[in-house]
Amino acid sequence: MKKRVLALTLTFALAASVLAGCGGDKAEETKAPETKAEENKEETQASEGGETQASEGGETQAAASGESKGVIKLGGLAPLTGQYAEYGTGFDIGFHKAIEEINAAGGVNGYTFEIEIEDTQSDPVNSSTMATKFAEDDEVMALLGDFSSSAAKSTVQICDSYGILQLSPTASASDYAAMSPYFFGIMGRQDVEAPFLAKYVLKEYLGVQKIAVIRVDSDWGKSCYDNFIAQADKEDLEVTVETYATGEKDFSSLITKMQAENPDVLVVMDQGDPVADIFNQADAAGWKIKHVALGPGTSEQVVKRLNDKDNLIVTSPFFFDPDDAELTAWAEWFQSEAGFAPTIHPACAYDCVYLIAEAVKTIDGEVTRENLRDALANLPEYTGVTGAIKFEADGDIKRNYMICGIEGGEWKVLEGFEFGAAGF
Repeated sequence: MKKRVLALTLTFALAASVLAGCGGDKAEETKAPETKAEENKEETQASEGGETQASEGGETQAAASGESKGVIKLGGLAPLTGQYAEYGTGFDIGFHKAIEEINAAGGVNGYTFEIEIEDTQSDPVNSSTMATKFAEDDEVMALLGDFSSSAAKSTVQICDSYGILQLSPTASASDYAAMSPYFFGIMGRQDVEAPFLAKYVLKEYLGVQKIAVIRVDSDWGKSCYDNFIAQADKEDLEVTVETYATGEKDFSSLITKMQAENPDVLVVMDQGDPVADIFNQADAAGWKIKHVALGPGTSEQVVKRLNDKDNLIVTSPFFFDPDDAELTAWAEWFQSEAGFAPTIHPACAYDCVYLIAEAVKTIDGEVTRENLRDALANLPEYTGVTGAIKFEADGDIKRNYMICGIEGGEWKVLEGFEFGAAGF
């Protein structure tokens, strides 16, 4: 298959109205930024041999000189309700925005795209059930999702049996993509992020020695901790760990146990509501200790729920830099749609759709599940909202990480600390 290097850049028009604060109401006149699809419309038209035009209803039609091949259907798996609903909502918005842009630019190779999203609550049973539903529909060419590694991994037999690829925006367990030739992920891997936490955040940045870890008892939580403790041992850190079941609300007994160890820092390995709940309950117990989390990224959901908003440090593979006009425009557009600020999660969802579209561009003739999988696996490096993406042999990618904290209620990159993936 002929490979070509893609150097796509996003050009976004700045929003017409500046949103007031991270948690503000939707801006009534905020304009969506110019899209990657619009930027590359001329290239797409040239490759398809014809021009496109939008209908009054917002749909597009291939010009008479181009061949319309139909619709590529995608199946979305996302936690639209439950404790991870912020991230599922972000998936929904990111998926649909990318599809609207691609279709408005005339589609790809004569194809337009559509997606149906099912609410899985990021539960492995729900995810496998919905994945089966999509896999049994011959018109569905690929699955996008699920959010958690546990849910994403639950579909392995389905994807293998039906020969359908699954591209997860956020699964980061180091063994996820390697489980199946049909599994792909773009969040980055815990065998890079978790060691980064031990070496750079705890040992070098905070300079602490005794670590208390409270983690969720899931595939993702286990992957986080296993990779973390391997590096912590190398750094001679003293670590005490306790686990809790998904859905747990009362962490008082775990906090009491951890407090008795007199650690220097409390680390939580989970995402969404439990992160804030654990730290809030530690505060309520009178435990004055530095808070660190592995997993939530720069989540507004966590910030809103924290009692002590300025006592939190997290690792993150991506940050909406306020000095980057293009990223700022994307973030402002997202907030106008969602009512809350974006994390990396919706941006990864958005990039996933474009990755599928880029794969379709390389396929001659009819798109099938099998040749779409092969095309995705062999994509050259692609630059999306979240940066450079290049799949490794196992279908995953590695990202660089930075240290972020909350200052004045807003996420900031702390003192410019940024380290590459080398060495892990």
